[in-house]
Parts: sequence; C-alpha cells; structure tokens
Amino acid sequence: MASRAVLGQLSDVDVRLLRVFRSVVEAGGVSAAELELNIGRSAISRHLKDLETRLGVVLCRRGRGGFALTDEGRDIYESALRLLAALDVFRSEVNEVHRRLTGNLSVALFDKTVTNPDCHIDQAVKLFDEIAPEVTLDFYVAPINDIEKGVMDGRFSVGVIPTHRPSTSLDYLSLFPEQMYLYVARGHDLFDVPDDKIDEAELRQHKFVGLGYHSPNMELGNRMGIERHASSYDQEAAATLILSGRYLGYLPDHYARSFQADGLIRPVAPDRFNYLCEFVAINRHAPKPSRIAWTFLDCLRQAHHVSV
Repeated sequence: MASRAVLGQLSDVDVRLLRVFRSVVEAGGVSAAELELNIGRSAISRHLKDLETRLGVVLCRRGRGGFALTDEGRDIYESALRLLAALDVFRSEVNEVHRRLTGNLSVALFDKTVTNPDCHIDQAVKLFDEIAPEVTLDFYVAPINDIEKGVMDGRFSVGVIPTHRPSTSLDYLSLFPEQMYLYVARGHDLFDVPDDKIDEAELRQHKFVGLGYHSPNMELGNRMGIERHASSYDQEAAATLILSGRYLGYLPDHYARSFQADGLIRPVAPDRFNYLCEFVAINRHAPKPSRIAWTFLDCLRQAHHVSV
C-alpha cells in the first residue's frame, strides 16, 4: 500500500505559518521576532506550535535555554526559503501581467563594498526606488558561495560578488574594480622591514590568511607557493587575523585605509604584491529573472556607467 503524504495540500494558512517561522529563525528567537512580525510572543509561539503540528516535526527548541533549530527544523527552514522565494517570483510575474512593479526584490552583496569609491550600488537603489517605489527591498551580506547558491535556487534575485569561477547557470554583469594589497600589522616581524628586503621566499616563512574559497586571492597564493595557515570567508575576518600581528593577508585598499591611517597596518611592497578584482552582478540564467530583477540590473548598469 502506498504511504499517505504527510503534508498534503498547502493552504494560505500554511504559507502564513512558514513566513512566521522564517522570521523567527532570521531574528534568532521568538522574542526578537515580535517587532518584525508586530504580534505578541504568545501568538508567535502558538503559530510555531500549529506549524509543528501541521508538519509533524519539532522545528525548534525554545525557552530559557535559548532558541535553537532542530535538524528537522533546519531542513524545513531551507525548504521554506525556496518555497517563499518561488511565491515571490510568481507574485511578481502576475503583477507584470498588469505592468505594475510591485512585490519583493532580494539582493545579496559580498561584504565591505560600501567604502569602495567605484561601487555605486547606493545610486542604483535610488534609481530603482524612483522607478519602482512599491517594491520591498531585502538586502543581505553573505559569502560568495552562499550568494551564488542563493541566486541559483531563487532565494536571491540578484547578487553582487567578486569574480572567480564562472557558472553556466548564471549571467554576469561587470560593475566595478577593487584593488587588493598584501598587508601586515604592527607587531608582526615584517612590519618594520624595508620593502626591498622582502621577497616571495621571505613571505613563505610567515603565516598567511587567505579566502577559503576559489578566488583570485587563492590563485595568487597558490602561484606564489604561500601556504595558507588560516581561512577567512569575508574581509572582516581577514582583517581581524591580520590585525592580530600573526598573519599576512590581502585586503581591499579602501577597507584597509582607516587601519593604515591609524598606523595599525601597512601594505607590503605594494608595487609587487597586489591584484585587481572585478565585481559583477549575477542573476540566474533560467528561469529568466522577473521584470523587477531586470529593472534593478538595469539600474546597476546605469549607476556604474556600463554599456549594454
């Protein structure tokens, strides 16, 4: 005998409960989600209990010990993100039939782009809001791999990342460059060594922090034969390790500028140890982006003076 489906038909109530669950997870608990959802804790707890009953699993542990997802809850959360993203796309496409730009646009950025003088995402947002004032924006900061995965599975409409390995599942729009230099912090053995006394052989004698995913950073380190002793997945983590005085590492010049002005770090032989990174906007190749996403991509193109 075939087993009966546990869930069966989804209803509007189920979708509403999943949205509550998503907000609780992203807020980090029931109490923290009160402001986001504009309902009381008891009502939120009741919604979570109703969803657990509906799905037949325990989604999370909540109480004095804090909030934590169960393994099943983590799986349901990931599935809910995909479902809700698909519903947003559907709503956008229905609105497109009526030629109205309403709905939701989710954008994910790699970190520390806002201080780059060549980055004009803020101007793109201004242009977009003038064109589509009814669209709700959700902006996220995430590692490259998470952004790519999120764009591919529809959780993010558009991503902005530094280029590395291209994917046939994604389309790319070049936006702006980022200059990277190798930095060392005060207290490190190389901080007071003249640049002309430092070569690749000398660098290999010291600990190096590199990005923990495929990138120009990783390729350059491999080419120089520098062993990676620590991995970072964003620029904040890399800067923290460099500032410890125990690691060498590459940082964007615009992000490092304030640390350098305070005398905390310096670039090592910047004429030799540097590389240029290109940032791109990404969207999934299929299904085609919604008109909302296309409009935002066009705003990015205009803000960065990219020709069609």
